[in-house]
Amino acid sequence: MTEVRKTPAPRRRFLKSATAGAIGAGAMAAPMLAQAQTTSFRFQSTWPAKDIFHEYALDFAKKVNDMTGGELKIEVLPAGAVVPAFGLLDAVSKGTLDGGHGVLGYHYGKQNALALWNSGPAFGMDANMLLAWHKYGGGKELLAKLYASIGVTTVQSFLYGPMATQPLGWFKKPVTKVEDFKGLKFRTNGLAIDLFTAMGAAVNALPGGEIVPAMDRGLLDAAEFNNATSDRLLGFPDVSKVCMLQSYHQSAETFEIMFNKPKYDALAPKLRAVIDNAVEAASSDMSWKAIDRYSKDYIELQTKDKVKFYKTPDSILQAQLKLWDAILVKKSAENPMFKEIIDSQRAFAERAVKWDQDVYVSRRMAATYFFAPKKA
Repeated sequence: MTEVRKTPAPRRRFLKSATAGAIGAGAMAAPMLAQAQTTSFRFQSTWPAKDIFHEYALDFAKKVNDMTGGELKIEVLPAGAVVPAFGLLDAVSKGTLDGGHGVLGYHYGKQNALALWNSGPAFGMDANMLLAWHKYGGGKELLAKLYASIGVTTVQSFLYGPMATQPLGWFKKPVTKVEDFKGLKFRTNGLAIDLFTAMGAAVNALPGGEIVPAMDRGLLDAAEFNNATSDRLLGFPDVSKVCMLQSYHQSAETFEIMFNKPKYDALAPKLRAVIDNAVEAASSDMSWKAIDRYSKDYIELQTKDKVKFYKTPDSILQAQLKLWDAILVKKSAENPMFKEIIDSQRAFAERAVKWDQDVYVSRRMAATYFFAPKKA
């Protein structure tokens, strides 16, 4: 039998053919990339469009949109665009919205233990340490268990964004003792409602965008919201020129990013991975932006808006800690999940705060040395 051998194609013909094939493949690939499916998610924040908190929500969305190359597009709307600020959890769990940006304390009416992530005693932890407890100390699992206990099983929750300790609030005149709160019409949220009620205030929980109008109309005598930038943008200097700094009512608070879980689970694994990592990237970026913007607006409030800042007296701070003890005993007796979360936070804080206090050198001493006026 005669062996038949194929004659090799001339090199020139082979190269020409290969080049044409590559061009053809490229021509086919380009339309495929251009036609990659885009999934759009409609988000709503619980903040007015002018608030820096809404800007943080936009920052997170941009990170996801950029990193997915357009495969996932998150559109963020301000508070009230679809539902009221306090209606966000229901809207996301039902799929009315695909996701949202807010704080757990806004769900206080559904289960008061949810507020332990934004307005609890924190046991000496700052917000970054609270996030450490959430991720590594069992908080994430406890939050999932807590949500399930109230029938919320269709929400994928992410906590991020350590907030600075919040001011005691904005007042008509400086407060010097706990008795100054007796009968005061005061705005706060979360478990801070219980704290200020115990201090004697008549508390009204309003979302951010409604506080200043309420103060302007005399429906509130005083209020707290969050930070120098938010408070300035929302117009607090227009209705008050006195702000009291430092408080234990919200010494460690974080934001919540939530998704409708069925829609989140339906995403490709790589898109879910982008979201997971974008949350942590946004957390870092937010904390850095906060330092820059809050410190600038703190100066602007004093120089341009003529606001007077006062440190909250230690007697009030000590009273807050004592009242927290009583609140924790009462809530723990009424709510086993509340007790479980408090016990977990306390155990984590006992070692973490001691380490923190032992290791870090006094920043106040350094600031005094470098920036205090030098004696002649």
